[in-house]
Amino acid sequence: MIQVAEVVSGPDRAIVGLVRGCVKSVSRGSPIRLPAKHHTAAEHRTPLFSTVAYLLGLRVSPPYRKFDIYIYIYIYIVRRRRGIGQQLVQRMEEWFVKMGAEYAYMATDIDNAESIRLFTGRCGYSKFRTPSILVHPVYAHRLRLKLPRHAAVHRLSPADADLLYRRRFSSVEFFPGDIDAVLRNPSSLGTFVAVPRTSSAEEVVGAILGGGGSFRLEVRGAPRWLRGLARATRAVDAALPWLGLPSIPDVFRPFGVCFVYGLGGAGPDAPALLRALFRHAHNLARSLRCGVVAAEVAACEPLRAAVPRWDRLTVNDLWCVKRLPPNADADADADVDWIKAPPGPSIFVDPREV
Repeated sequence: MIQVAEVVSGPDRAIVGLVRGCVKSVSRGSPIRLPAKHHTAAEHRTPLFSTVAYLLGLRVSPPYRKFDIYIYIYIYIVRRRRGIGQQLVQRMEEWFVKMGAEYAYMATDIDNAESIRLFTGRCGYSKFRTPSILVHPVYAHRLRLKLPRHAAVHRLSPADADLLYRRRFSSVEFFPGDIDAVLRNPSSLGTFVAVPRTSSAEEVVGAILGGGGSFRLEVRGAPRWLRGLARATRAVDAALPWLGLPSIPDVFRPFGVCFVYGLGGAGPDAPALLRALFRHAHNLARSLRCGVVAAEVAACEPLRAAVPRWDRLTVNDLWCVKRLPPNADADADADVDWIKAPPGPSIFVDPREV
């Protein structure tokens, strides 16, 4: 769903703002209930699913952020002395409520003070989670997997991946109810699992989405010396691949991104298995001429330290959430209010929202 704001001057119209949104069913994690004698252990383990809305891509032309103008939002015509951004958010929330959403959430860079002020101030959202996007460049040379002894990386079929995720990840926050549609996305490069051959109790799983056509980014405004340095590192890396030297990819022209999501694992070898899985993702990205491999993980993710990244490329996010009416005034489910729940160790980032 897209909401558009226009400024009208006689016969002329100009788009001055837009916002996108979607509604889906996601897990809120395992229920966090107030102490009660009648609560059973099974109730604590059963994940809670809710209909939530995701609001993204809010854009407003700077000259029109605070002026009194006519705003056309589909069939709505309103005139207010409030900002266009707030009007767009409110109209989108009205659509969310019509679609049965209980919560709405959004994500922004933690340093985006203007966006945070809009949502947590005038729009009534609460700061909720602080995941990070970890980014690693794709080198000119292939990486050795360096798997632990007696371990291997296998690709799962969509049906097997669906079963695995529903069985082991359904209690992770923001796990989508339509995980099968995510895994069968035409842009998906597959779901991979790294396991020791001697034990199936230890495993690390991750799915990869992206390639040249899915995500396209570009770094602009870089000085010539930096472009020259990047070009030199790539030339040396390509000429002497056996040295395994790190190189800066050509990110100064449109480049593709491989996004790794749905990370999870257990066991003492999990960090080593995860690093091997990311090396496999790196080699896939290299074959597709992508520039970087990225993953978004929770602040408390147990495997966070094992995710390869360059700290200078890391982006810290802030997710904000709001309980929508009529749920905002309901107290029947007050003991499981998601906004009040402490963060879990992991979070599931839907690649369709990146």
